[in-house]
Amino acid sequence: MPPFHPRLSDLPREIAVFPLPGALLLPQGRLPLNIFEPRYLAMTLDSLARGRMFGMVQPDAHAPKADTGPGLYRVCCLGRLSSFSETDDGRLLITLTGLIRFRIAEELPLSPGGYRRVHADYADFTADLDVAREPPPLDRTELLSVLRPYFRARGIEANWEAVEQTADAMLVTTLSMVCPFDVPEKQALLEAPDATERAHMLVALLRMGAAANAPAPEGRPS
Repeated sequence: MPPFHPRLSDLPREIAVFPLPGALLLPQGRLPLNIFEPRYLAMTLDSLARGRMFGMVQPDAHAPKADTGPGLYRVCCLGRLSSFSETDDGRLLITLTGLIRFRIAEELPLSPGGYRRVHADYADFTADLDVAREPPPLDRTELLSVLRPYFRARGIEANWEAVEQTADAMLVTTLSMVCPFDVPEKQALLEAPDATERAHMLVALLRMGAAANAPAPEGRPS
């Protein structure tokens, strides 16, 4: 088990959440964040003093607006502050390492620092904490066959040697987090019931994205 990996009993029920569209955190993934808004500076500093954990959540454009801000998707991911540095202009550069998904059981009033807080329900996602389990097999040939045209269509440069050397489970996690999918697509990857389903969904999204962004055939309008 990795150092500092918590048990279910160690997880807080009340947590701060950072609503950020397009920012996907998955269990065992690593998400770098540049913190500069006063309320999120307060959230980060408070989290450092209270277990070093907060949740990442995406706003849901179809959910009713709350008194505290935009409506939120109900499934989120708890992360642990695994690195932290300050800049001369007052920003905080952090890395959040994903621990476990959770559902928002209820939203609480805004904190004194102005950031949002929720009660978290981890019951449906306890398997996320089992980092020792064997990852499911991945058809890397299929994944790379759709990843290359997707990156080409999007104009994304990749270190293919690093891609080849990344373990299967981490490759799926990292690609799900970094690829520029739409908010609902990112949320679908987060809510995938298991790693196998997430891998299938990732391949499907890459294939659709490559086709949608492919150049039009010569002689036909784009």
